[in-house]
Amino acid sequence: MSDLFLPILLILAAVAGYKLISDVPSLLHTPLMSGMNALSGVTVSGALVATAFAVSTQSQVLGCAAVVLATINVAGGFLVTDRMLKMFKREKL
Repeated sequence: MSDLFLPILLILAAVAGYKLISDVPSLLHTPLMSGMNALSGVTVSGALVATAFAVSTQSQVLGCAAVVLATINVAGGFLVTDRMLKMFKREKL
């Protein structure tokens, strides 16, 4: 039963996440993105801790991949947020 539980949970989380994000008004995307970037920093920390306590080589490799992907997510999120905020700045005359 547990072999089927995790894929079903992943699919339900993806559908719920898509539905939630698609209903957010455009004006709220930038502030929400900034908050999610801070939350993604916690993901990097969790991946680092999980990798540090990994026993097998396979777990260490997966943990390292998790750290790299979470770091790319955080950096990309901040770059996109910065780009979006630049759209609202007035040009100096």
